[in-house]
Amino acid sequence: MSTSTPLTYSTECTELRTTRDDWDAAAPELLESMLVQMHTVRIFEEVVLQLAGEGLVHGPAHSSIGQEGAAVGSVLALREADGVNGTHRGHHQFLAKGLSFLCPEGMSIVDGVKDDQIVEFIHRTMSEILGLKAGFSGGRGGSMHLQWLQAGALGTNAIVGGGVPLAAGNAWAQRHDAEVIDGSGAAQDMGVTVTYFGDGASNIGSTLETFNLAAAWDLPLCFFIENNLYAVSTHVSDVTGDPRLAARGPGFGIRSWRVDGMDPLAVYLAQRAAVEHMRAGRGATLIEAETYRYFHQNGPFPGSAFGYRSKEEEKQWRDRDPLHKVAEEMMRRKLLTEDQLQDLRARITAVITQVVEGITEKDPASAKGARRIHPALWPDPATVDEGLRMDPVLCGEVLEDSAQPATTQRRFVDAIADVLDRRMATDPGVVILGEDVHRLKGGTNGATRGLKDSYPDRVLGTPISENAFAGLGGGLSMTGRYKPIVEFMYSDFLWVAADQIFNQIGKARHMFGGQSGMPVVLRSKVAMGAGYGSQHSMDPAGIFATNPGWRIVAPATPRDYIGLMNTALDLQDPVLVLEHVDLYAVKGEIPEADLDYRLPVGKAAVRRTGQDVTVLSYLNMVDLSLQAAEQRADLDAEVIDLRWLDRASLDWDTIGASIAKTNNVLIVEQGASGTSYGGWLADEIQRRYFDHLDQPIQRVTGHEAAPSISKVLEAAANADLDDVLAGFDEVARHLGLS
Repeated sequence: MSTSTPLTYSTECTELRTTRDDWDAAAPELLESMLVQMHTVRIFEEVVLQLAGEGLVHGPAHSSIGQEGAAVGSVLALREADGVNGTHRGHHQFLAKGLSFLCPEGMSIVDGVKDDQIVEFIHRTMSEILGLKAGFSGGRGGSMHLQWLQAGALGTNAIVGGGVPLAAGNAWAQRHDAEVIDGSGAAQDMGVTVTYFGDGASNIGSTLETFNLAAAWDLPLCFFIENNLYAVSTHVSDVTGDPRLAARGPGFGIRSWRVDGMDPLAVYLAQRAAVEHMRAGRGATLIEAETYRYFHQNGPFPGSAFGYRSKEEEKQWRDRDPLHKVAEEMMRRKLLTEDQLQDLRARITAVITQVVEGITEKDPASAKGARRIHPALWPDPATVDEGLRMDPVLCGEVLEDSAQPATTQRRFVDAIADVLDRRMATDPGVVILGEDVHRLKGGTNGATRGLKDSYPDRVLGTPISENAFAGLGGGLSMTGRYKPIVEFMYSDFLWVAADQIFNQIGKARHMFGGQSGMPVVLRSKVAMGAGYGSQHSMDPAGIFATNPGWRIVAPATPRDYIGLMNTALDLQDPVLVLEHVDLYAVKGEIPEADLDYRLPVGKAAVRRTGQDVTVLSYLNMVDLSLQAAEQRADLDAEVIDLRWLDRASLDWDTIGASIAKTNNVLIVEQGASGTSYGGWLADEIQRRYFDHLDQPIQRVTGHEAAPSISKVLEAAANADLDDVLAGFDEVARHLGLS
């Protein structure tokens, strides 16, 4: 007969509710700060909705009115140096973190927000929401992307759940930076990070992946769920089996609390307990604050206007307003009078109104006296691409291709392991993470061999959670203290983490106005020909080349790999470093006893000079192009190894000089035609050099289908030497040589 034994969890999930004793014990200074901050947020948001109603907010205005208690109560339990990030509905958290940073000793009802620094903070925040150059990100981020790194505001995020993995990166840095003061692993000076998200994001894969990763690595990361019950118009009970979202924490081993988000003191007490738990080195925490947004997903109308909420429900929640709750408790304790409250609101309103009046003016084209933004406050359109990448600054000797130092032979994969070891030895900020990088004698190909033994705390074997560990790498790099090297075992896996790679890492620096670099190096291999089929074989260069922010390097020799990896780690931009399985066993000459040289950014290599056709290629196809050139001696080919593939780094000087000489172009790549890198490159070449071309740009690619498992079908799908020779034949045909 079978038996059933209830399972218990390794940690607790509790509900925290305040009593009158808690309110009586609360420090008057704490309650004053709560009151001032919440009214500042409320009035600020009311003004934003007014501006949105006038058409002055470009795009959505996601109001946080009703949710002020959750943000303010939480932030007041943090230190200045603690980090927070949030979602598209993040004005309240951003304002609370900024106000707490500017007023570390608290805020008083007497002073309100009259301080010049606070006024400037409000001005810069409003300017950013309106898309103006005085904003924190120069207007590039707007309402949904607010960042002030100095204050610990790491950035709000428009992708649901998108900011959660980034917060894990900041938390890992805090744990790694902390000084362990006793044998238990506790670090009392440890910083903590709070990532705010809603009930909708609690169902997102990247969020759940980060739950697991943060718990496994004991990160000082608090997952703060603002459960306002509605994801746009869908009630949490319609899409979640158990709407008590805090109950998810123990399943991941995360200590969790559930609180009334309309009670700022309850939120404060829960956050304080969570902070104590994390600073003691006991790992991640989760707080669910049940709260309510008074208005629709965005804009100045209540949810009832759209039919998914009743007016009765909205009234029930408004009757529990967190601003009223704090004021009533303070009045009960004789810490506040009604006149003082009204005076405080009037003074805050006056400050914010004055800020708006400095930004707007009467629209001369309006007969009704409408307002407009002062034209001089808009960003200069000519700066539209500024901040996308940083100017490269290399930190070591640049080795020119003409240099001829003493050399030794090394396998390609050994050169990878050698340079990674060297960089970790010389730069304590280099961190390597990915699946199995700490096992199997250096991962699945041996590229990280020996590193876990030498640098045990900086080589991180991750869960199979591409969104979580890619985002962690992005968040880690944004600290300015670390340079993560993130390995994706196969390039196809990059699409699992596409949000983090393209929406977050690639866009973050430009989106936040260049407030921080994004020095992420992403290693991935192209496994065409290895028999791994459709989901483990692709070349991602064509996709990355069409996405903003990324640099792409594609080394074809061991010497180039070392120099390009060193250069990639010097840059403050995200860099994709491509490797091909066919090259791992190839031997090549590298400088003897020198693993510190750099290769220049944006410099291609001419592997063979010629007069008749310019052949452009990269990775393993460079060697096939050279073989084809030798076999077709009647067609004098100039073979160029591109090395740098991204739009900003292509060596147009070398490419252009060659095309001007040969007047013919053949682009050679191995991968599928649908994701072809050469398609983009051919378009750009014909726009730049059309007058030099004597025939259409010829291309060698694989077929449309992704490679199959069948050895025969895989060979047919991928371009090989025969296909390259066919490409040479096509060029020759147009020249009348065949």
